[in-house]
Amino acid sequence: MVTVAILWLSTGYFGGIGAPFAPYFWPYLAQLPKKKERKRPVRVYMDGCFDLMHYGHANALRQAKLLGDQLVVGVVSDEEIVANKGPPVLSMEERLTLVSGLKWVDEVIPNAPYEITEEFMNTLFNKYNIDYIIHGDDPCLLPDGTDAYALAKKVGRYKQIKRTEGVSSTDIVGRILLTFKQKEAGSMEATTDANVAVNQNTGADTYDKVKSQLSNFLPTSRRIMQFSNGQAPLPGARVVYIDGAFDLFHAGHVEILRSARQLGDFLLVGVHDDQAIRDRRGYRPIMHLHERTLSVLACRYVDEVIIGAPWEVSRDMITTFNISLVVHGTVTEGSSVVGIDPYAVPKSMGIFQTITSPKPITTVSVATRIIDNHEAYKKRNLKKKASEDRYYTQKKFVSGD
Repeated sequence: MVTVAILWLSTGYFGGIGAPFAPYFWPYLAQLPKKKERKRPVRVYMDGCFDLMHYGHANALRQAKLLGDQLVVGVVSDEEIVANKGPPVLSMEERLTLVSGLKWVDEVIPNAPYEITEEFMNTLFNKYNIDYIIHGDDPCLLPDGTDAYALAKKVGRYKQIKRTEGVSSTDIVGRILLTFKQKEAGSMEATTDANVAVNQNTGADTYDKVKSQLSNFLPTSRRIMQFSNGQAPLPGARVVYIDGAFDLFHAGHVEILRSARQLGDFLLVGVHDDQAIRDRRGYRPIMHLHERTLSVLACRYVDEVIIGAPWEVSRDMITTFNISLVVHGTVTEGSSVVGIDPYAVPKSMGIFQTITSPKPITTVSVATRIIDNHEAYKKRNLKKKASEDRYYTQKKFVSGD
């Protein structure tokens, strides 16, 4: 029928009947296949210092990705961080590794400016095809007190997400300073467990200081689902297992997880609980179990996590998760209980492999950078804490996350 309609319209086929009857066949012409127009993906931009990367950063970028199709992330330069906030803990290379390792990030712009200037905003729109600039509901102020995102708001290309409660880089620096101070004093147990009451006999000032550094994170099943892939390994998949504390999630963690993932089809990660880590290190982790779990789940190389994984890898566990290979890096922290090898079973089964850790970074080495520059970070924290206190004082409910 469509062919007949076209012939009538073009040549007056079948006895010269043509144009006068054309309208009757227009509906059939609409059924002809049309060339689909490729809709340009919506590109959104979010920037940050991403120093001491934590699950709050990851959740912000997860929310940003939901506002578009492609997420471009700007990592602020060391010089800009020093000028606006104080000295960064992590190098640019380390921060780029962490941001690039997140499952929601599509592209990264290194050495981004702290302020969205008109020049940089035009670069984002014209060079990177950015449609919207994203930031959290907490204010981002320049040293002169003005809004760093004022221009983006003025041109109507700004969107806002909800800040993740319970954690910040300022909070983590505070935890580190307090943790290692108490470690030197030999009283770790009273100060690093967010679930154990702090000894109030030490005085009101000390008690308030310790209490202020405990984690305020409230874990929910919904948040874990948001970070999860929600997929099981396919039949016949090679499942690789690696475990650890993954405290103060850093670039070394990202790289070892990348190496482990390359050895199979599905990467299963065991995250040890707080008590197991304390038993071997002598002090509790800086980030508690659920915080560390979210940081690991956010990594693009991770498929699934065992929350509170057993220290020893058993035959039953290997069978339950159909593990093909158990791996461990060459850079480790803490020590196993004397005489107990947590990998004895996979070794006896011939499915254990030691892999070279791509980076020599450890949680302690990152924390040491802060301890060695104690006064600088203490000053930085006091300045930032005042800003955060104002945020919480004026905070209102923001829907959606």
